[in-house]
Amino acid sequence: MWTKALRHTEILRARVQALSQIGDTQVPYVLLSESSINVGDTVVRKGEVLVQKPALIIPPNNPQFKGFEFEENGEDFNENSLINFLIVRGISFPSLRYDNRTSSLDVFEGKLSAAIKHYEKIMQQREEVRTGLLIGPEECWQFSILIFICSQIIRNADQDIRKLLDEYHKRKET
Repeated sequence: MWTKALRHTEILRARVQALSQIGDTQVPYVLLSESSINVGDTVVRKGEVLVQKPALIIPPNNPQFKGFEFEENGEDFNENSLINFLIVRGISFPSLRYDNRTSSLDVFEGKLSAAIKHYEKIMQQREEVRTGLLIGPEECWQFSILIFICSQIIRNADQDIRKLLDEYHKRKET
């Protein structure tokens, strides 16, 4: 499933707004997938991932994933299995809490290409910069959303490093 998600997940519109360094960040998304039940239609999953600092201090490389329904991928697959799976592949998430909240699951009556054009047009008209638009396989939607969240974290890394350096230089001058 992970390999399939890596091959077929595509971020069409990245979120412009950066993730917060000091507080919680809501990361809304629209995930479009070709329907496996109604061939020729598109599954539209709308939701958000709340990225938040945990209340307790936790060790590095120990993220917490909530609301991703990993158990649907098999009886033995759960949050801990996912973390081990990612670590073995050299993938690490910051030790934050990632809480996925699906707000709607709909069917767009039309092919994936038509759904892409429809949602891109809506987002452009609304000048939506907070919401990501992505496509990915229906059966491994969880991994597509994790790939999207990873891309947002990576996009922030450069900015985060600059802020750390700026703070360091300010302290050094005083």
